[in-house]
Parts: sequence; structure tokens; C-alpha cells
Amino acid sequence: MQKGDKVRFLSEKGGGIVAGFQGKDIVLVEDEDGFQIPMPIRECVVIDTDDYNIAKVNTMGRKTHSVDKGQVDKLTREPYSAATSPSTRQTVFPSPEIKGNDILNVKLAYVPQDIKAVTTTLFDAYLVNDSNYFLYYTYLVAEGKSWTVRAHGLMEPNTKMYLEEFGKEFLNNMERVAVQLIPFKEDKGFLMKPAVSVELRIDTVKFYKLHTFRDSDFFEEPALLYDVVKDDAPVHQVFVDAVQLQDALLGKNKVDKEQVDKLSRRNGSPTQLVNSSTKIIEIDLHIHELLDNTNGMTNGEMLEYQLGVFRKTMDENRSRRGQKIVFIHGKGEGVLRRAIETELKSKYKGCCTFQDASFREYGFGATMVTIR
Repeated sequence: MQKGDKVRFLSEKGGGIVAGFQGKDIVLVEDEDGFQIPMPIRECVVIDTDDYNIAKVNTMGRKTHSVDKGQVDKLTREPYSAATSPSTRQTVFPSPEIKGNDILNVKLAYVPQDIKAVTTTLFDAYLVNDSNYFLYYTYLVAEGKSWTVRAHGLMEPNTKMYLEEFGKEFLNNMERVAVQLIPFKEDKGFLMKPAVSVELRIDTVKFYKLHTFRDSDFFEEPALLYDVVKDDAPVHQVFVDAVQLQDALLGKNKVDKEQVDKLSRRNGSPTQLVNSSTKIIEIDLHIHELLDNTNGMTNGEMLEYQLGVFRKTMDENRSRRGQKIVFIHGKGEGVLRRAIETELKSKYKGCCTFQDASFREYGFGATMVTIR
């Protein structure tokens, strides 16, 4: 973006001609009446017409992008040409195809709008197409066993596409996302790539940790990147179900116990059978055990995060009859304890019983839940 460019605003109606800049994040846009309007650069897109209408909003209320060349950011590379300076990290507009870039590489990116306030800021989601192929794409989020489309459209080669903006309140809905892609080229022969459908597990805890956002070739700001396709191969994450893993470990312990019992009986020693299904799960809900950094978080946000861990644990184990779970919440002022008891009496009423955990083992700061 430079002086003289025609731009349109994304989040509101209007636009104009770029008259100048204030710092590196604000652009001065002169409208038809000659007034200069300061706007964040990320809220403006360069266009080729005089149509400054409001950006399209879909039926779910999220900002989306139509297939408009002005709404697609070219990838920032260092260097694409001799004019690119590593110190400025300016965006250079490459040719439609880059030599040697016929191998498909696609990434999903999450970029904090304010990296200095990572615990409270909003985030932008992008799809990065680091290849010479056009992509029909669909970005989806799981809701239980069903999926919801959050964004879809067409990407040009060697571009990054803005998908949506979201806040911390939406993180619990983002643990499972998926990206579907159909690669192709226009008006020329090409090596056909297979359609791609990749499911990803997003570690939402990372959105609270500053060090997980790192510099990359694709963004001026630090970003959290997930590979979708790497060197023509779709990424397949290894999903480990916590309950299945625990069952497998407990099953192994049961076999080992039976072997010990046999040896004990041979030696004439008394034996005692232990029901491995009652093995206690301990969950420490102290915030410093859950997060590395809580700077900028309010007490309410920390409490909600702790309750999120509590709910996830309960949901994963609510079908395991007889399972005992100890939630270590500390004594403190009793806010977390009361919140847990409220959840147990309402959301989990009928599926479990609860009581104070053993004082000898946990002091006064723990609650034991028994699934029934």
C-alpha cells in the first residue's frame, strides 16, 4: 500500500485515496469530500475501482472476503527482488508464479492483533497458500459431531487469505478445525494435485502464551502457524484420546498385577485384588499449574479458564462409572470451590457424587468427584 492507492474499508462503509501514513500501522485515507480519515492498515484493502461499499458480512455475522484481488494479501518474502530490504520487511508483490514453487505448501495461521496483550487481544485467522496453485478452500470448526463452515472461497497463488476475527471466548469451540482444498491452475497445463481434507487439533492453551507466537516470512507480526499441506503431503496429526490411553495403561497394569498375584500365590503369600477402574485422577486447577503467564488476565478470565479445564475433565470421564477424580483447587477465598460445586449441582447433576477429598493427602483444598 502506498500514496495514491484507492482503498476500501473492511469493517465499515467507505474508502478513498491513500494520502499518507501515521507510523507503521495507521493510513490516512482522503474521502470524496477531501477529509483525511485515519484507519488501521489492516482494515483497508487496495481496490481497482471507485466502489467503496461496505465489506460483505455473512449470515453468521463474521467478516468475509469475496474473490476480489484487492482482498488478498500477497505473501511477504525476503527477498523477492533487490528492492526488498530485510530491515523493512515490506510486502513485495511477486509475479503470479514463483520458479520452483509448484510444490504445494499450505498453512493455517493465527495472528494476535495486539501481541503485547496476548491474554486479552482479539485474533485474526489466515490461510497461507505458499504455492503456484489456485485453491478452492473451506475452513471448518467442529461442534460436537457436526461441523460448521467459518469461511470458504478461492485463493490465488502465493497469497494469504483473511478468514475471520475471533476472541478468547470462542477458543473452547476451536479445539478441532478442518481445512479442505482443491488445487488447480488456470489457462495452462499443470500437474494435478489430489483434493485435501485435513483435520487439526488446536492447542488453545497456546493462545495464552507469548512464546508460541513466532516470526515468519508471511506476517510482520508474530503468528502461530499450523501446517495443512507440507511438500505436497497433507498433514496427519496423531490424535491420542486421553480416556483410551488411560484404559490402555490401566489394562497393562491389570495384566502386571495378575502376574504378580500368580507369583505371590506360588510363594504362599496372601494376595489382594485391586480394581484398576477406581484409580484416582488428580487435576491441579491452580492457575500457575495451567498457564505459564497470566499477565493481563482478569480474575474472571482466570476463573473461566480453570472451569474450562474442570468441564473438559468431567466430559471426558462422565461415562466411566466408578471413576474418582480429585480436583485440587486450593483453599483461598473459596471462589473456585464454590464455582465447581455449582457446576456439579447443575450441569453434572445425577451423573456423579462429590465430597471433600482426603485431608491427609490434599489438605482442605480439594474436592473428590465419583462418577456413577
